[in-house]
Amino acid sequence: MNKVFLIGRLVADPDLRYTQSNKPVADFRLAVNRQYTDESGERKADFINIITWGKQAENLNKYCGKGSQIAVEGRVSVRNYKNKEGKKVYVTEIVTNNIMFLDTKKEGQASEVSPSNFEKGNTSIQDEAFADFGETIELNDADIAF
Repeated sequence: MNKVFLIGRLVADPDLRYTQSNKPVADFRLAVNRQYTDESGERKADFINIITWGKQAENLNKYCGKGSQIAVEGRVSVRNYKNKEGKKVYVTEIVTNNIMFLDTKKEGQASEVSPSNFEKGNTSIQDEAFADFGETIELNDADIAF
C-alpha cells in the first residue's frame, strides 16, 4: 500500500503551469513539523516536494500561498531522469489525490478556517474555496468537531 497523509505549511507560493495539452499542474514544498524536539528544545521540520494536477492545482494556486496550512493525501512517487551531464537523478515526491485547505493566505491577507469562522454561520471562506467544484456544502454546529 502506498498512502501518505501530511499536514503542513507551504514554503512558497505554488508553481502553477500548464502541460502542452493544457492540463494544470502545480509543484510546491510543504514544511511538515516533526513530532519531537531536538536537544535544544527546537522543533525541526521536513520539507517535502509535492505535485498536484487538474482543478486541485488551480484552486491551490488561487486560494493558498506561502504560509498556508493544508492537509495532503496522496502517494509517494519516485522517478528518475538524466541531467545535462548525463548523470541519473532520482526524484522522490508526493503526488496528491486530495488536498484540504486548513487556512488560506493569498496576497498578504490571512483568512483562517477555524472554529471561530463557523460561529454565527460564517462559512464565506469555504463557500468561495469550493465554488468551482459546483456543489454547496451546508454546515451546522453538529457537523463540526474540533
